Amino acid sequence: MGKADLHIHTARGDGMADLPELLDHVQQNTDLTVIAVTEHDDLRPGLEAREMCARGSYRFEVVPGAEVTTLEGHLLALYLEEPIESLRPLAETLEAVHRQGGLCIIPHPMSWLTRSIGQRKIERILGDGRDGVYFDGIEVADLSAGARVSIGKARRLNEERYHLATVGGSDAHFLAVVGSAYTLFEGQAAEDLRRAILARTTQGVDGRHPSLIEIGLRQVARQQVRGFLVTPRKMGWRRTVASFVRRFLPT
Repeated sequence: MGKADLHIHTARGDGMADLPELLDHVQQNTDLTVIAVTEHDDLRPGLEAREMCARGSYRFEVVPGAEVTTLEGHLLALYLEEPIESLRPLAETLEAVHRQGGLCIIPHPMSWLTRSIGQRKIERILGDGRDGVYFDGIEVADLSAGARVSIGKARRLNEERYHLATVGGSDAHFLAVVGSAYTLFEGQAAEDLRRAILARTTQGVDGRHPSLIEIGLRQVARQQVRGFLVTPRKMGWRRTVASFVRRFLPT
């Protein structure tokens, strides 16, 4: 079985480690066979990480992706080759990802601690029926603070109603957190993982999340500031604020 962490951030966004540090850490300190670099609203770090990994002597593979900010919440878009426009309606974003053969995963579902896709919107998309407007998977393993408040509910609803592929991702912003939640899949390579998600045979697994003391309180404080500023820094304050307003307008 392969192990994949499908939700990792770096210093190119609001994480604390740059790409070479991340790749070396995964190689030396984990048994992951696939990772996805999913920077906020920016595909370039994921593409660069895949290229660096291919040039090096690493035993794992990189899936390029992005955590795209939609009007209804964050969406993990994986296996991308072209950027996806942010701050657009969720249905349009799903269509755009699927048009280029990417996969769409719901990260930290239904969480009120971070910008997440809520239950009502998930169920509206599941009943939409239009080409390209669907989810491929849902995070059911993620020990980050933003996910813990709601992931049990998401896991239960997926088992009872949604029946999406189950995945795990650490939402790591620190090296010590990488691999703390992961996806088990049959095979070892990135393409094996893609096939497993589409076949809905994956399994999201929680491992061990390091404590705040282990990570370092100063590091955590610095990261919180970076996290607050990451979307305005990339998309501009005016567009970011307008997107929050649009999110809560009646539809």
